[in-house]
Amino acid sequence: MSSASQRISEIIESETLAMTKRARELKEQGKDIISLSIGEPDFNTPDHICKAAAEAMEAGYTHYPPVTGLLSFREVICRKLKNENGLDYKPGEIIVSNGAKHSIINAVLSIISPGDEVIIPAPFWVSYPSMVSYAGGKSVFIKADVEQQFKFTANQLDKAITPRTKLLLFSSPCNPSGAVFSHAELKAITEVLQKYPNVFVISDEIYEKINYCGPHVSIASFPGMRDRTAVVNGLSKGYAMTGWRIGYLAGPTWLVSACEKIQGLFTSGANSISQMAGIAALEGNQQPVEEMRKAFLDRRNKILELVKTIPELKFDIPDGAFYVFPDVSCYLGKSTGGEKIDSVEKLCFYLLNEAGVACVGGTAFGMPECIRISYATDMITIEKAVARLKEAFERIK
Repeated sequence: MSSASQRISEIIESETLAMTKRARELKEQGKDIISLSIGEPDFNTPDHICKAAAEAMEAGYTHYPPVTGLLSFREVICRKLKNENGLDYKPGEIIVSNGAKHSIINAVLSIISPGDEVIIPAPFWVSYPSMVSYAGGKSVFIKADVEQQFKFTANQLDKAITPRTKLLLFSSPCNPSGAVFSHAELKAITEVLQKYPNVFVISDEIYEKINYCGPHVSIASFPGMRDRTAVVNGLSKGYAMTGWRIGYLAGPTWLVSACEKIQGLFTSGANSISQMAGIAALEGNQQPVEEMRKAFLDRRNKILELVKTIPELKFDIPDGAFYVFPDVSCYLGKSTGGEKIDSVEKLCFYLLNEAGVACVGGTAFGMPECIRISYATDMITIEKAVARLKEAFERIK
């Protein structure tokens, strides 16, 4: 009997998707489940973007696009990067992919050879280590806990770099913690990297638009960093376009050419209609983006107010994204209903089964003492969910 390759067995299923799947199954069984597990805006895509997609279809944008993306869209991305981030790129230094996740795996496969080391600060997005493993690389983790506001330091980075280090892969704003690196913090990191010119950087900036602490800062904007950084971004989070599957990478031409070869092998060009919608997103009315950001900020403030009433949780105030990431270690090792809760995974399944609230355990993010709670939902749901969580935590003794 045939069996899947070893390559498949080495891929770890996303804990986020696994919990979302379990919550969906319970809902289908008629259970009252509130899902705070998935990282998806609950808003619909703004109308002017949808209208642009319809107009694109009527205009005949229904054929294969170039692998790197429509020139008109790449030109718009260049203008966006210049106007918003102070970064100068030409269209040949941009590749459009099927979401930011696709952009990241393209870059990892283009940069990493077997045996290369990749520094991944924890907490990290769940897919990073599997991507590195798939490329034959070795993940080297540097941990920043709640006391560090979940942000690794330049000193930690310096100590982690070895002659085999090829890449630093991180996000700001961060999924799962919501941490945002300041200009000063990024400057200190780049000063360390100046000592190691062979270390490349993938900067995952998909949550750029959901930022509560001021203008977004890209590590590529610092002296000497542009040509050794892949800036990854997309439309999913800031423009509520998760289903449109559009991400992009800006980087040196050698990297974009390598990503083009890989993408040409796997998927070819990204959806042409979504790219035309992307032009409207980046160049059109930005008021809906700001309204969504303000709504997320209000929700963040509300959920923090409520979570503070749960005893012994330790948490940082997230400056971006739409997650809170409390340290729940004080509850681990305790019991409820005769069952010992000795891991955050057990805790999350307890919260799902007993409180009807789906969260994600922090082990998948490199933080086995935390859980991730998404507040990408309405205020009423947030209030109802945290009330349930509080009652469930109170039953743990």
